[in-house]
Amino acid sequence: MATKQPPPLMKKHSQTDLVSRLKTRKILGVGGEDDDGEVHRSKISQVLGNEIKFAVREPLGLRVWQFVSAIIFSGVAVMALTFPDQLYDAVFEEESVNSKTPIRLYGGALLSLSLIMWNALYTSEKVVIRWTLLTEACYFGVQFLVTTITLVESGRISTGAMLLLTSRLLFTLITVYYYYQVGRRPKKV
Repeated sequence: MATKQPPPLMKKHSQTDLVSRLKTRKILGVGGEDDDGEVHRSKISQVLGNEIKFAVREPLGLRVWQFVSAIIFSGVAVMALTFPDQLYDAVFEEESVNSKTPIRLYGGALLSLSLIMWNALYTSEKVVIRWTLLTEACYFGVQFLVTTITLVESGRISTGAMLLLTSRLLFTLITVYYYYQVGRRPKKV
């Protein structure tokens, strides 16, 4: 039995022709500018998009602030867990603490937040960075309010408490600044 050999593959001459290639690219919709002014080299890059669009343009000092925040949260958490009396005394200048449990619970909550801060330091996702900054700003804001109310109720204003209030207000402002900077739309180049 003799089998027929298939005819040899013929190269299309139209693909080597420059005009035909340009017509094919025009039909596919590649090679020209899209609405954003980008020129795509292939249909795949046009469909998938440019990853540069999704990269976060980080404000100057954001990673340093995230690092400092993670250290502050971790340090205060360890201090609250191990030395609750000294932490309370440093803020309110009172030596009598009825129970160490609430301060240690505060330390545990801070330790949990510090883990979130450390993980956010290594991400490049805009949403994760913004949520972490929002969490941090809420924490500083709530701590500012609670400390202020406690000081007004007790009638004592200590140097440590005023330093804490000032630092928390400053930290809140810095965190809110970075929150809005990360959320801003990047300028087109």
